[in-house]
Amino acid sequence: MTVDELFAAASDHDLPPDLIPLLRALWLDARGDWAGAHRIAQDEASRDGAWVHAYLHRKEGDGANAAYWYRQAKRPEADGAFDEEWRMLASELISRSIPAV
Repeated sequence: MTVDELFAAASDHDLPPDLIPLLRALWLDARGDWAGAHRIAQDEASRDGAWVHAYLHRKEGDGANAAYWYRQAKRPEADGAFDEEWRMLASELISRSIPAV
């Protein structure tokens, strides 16, 4: 799956099969389900989970909470467009979820 395919799938009614939880969170966010995306992100105890969590709180407008999660993710605080960060997150998560051959 590509970033564009993941984003396009958000307009579909069915969740794409076999998405890792953090990609599922991004899919939910793209559909406008911030709360559903947040539930998944807060249950992921990893740097990637912290990054998705940070993105979601930044999008929510909670800068202090977002800053905390960016630190947990070992990432600089983002300040660009939300769609750019969403695509960067999706790209990295997709590349890590592809099995090595």
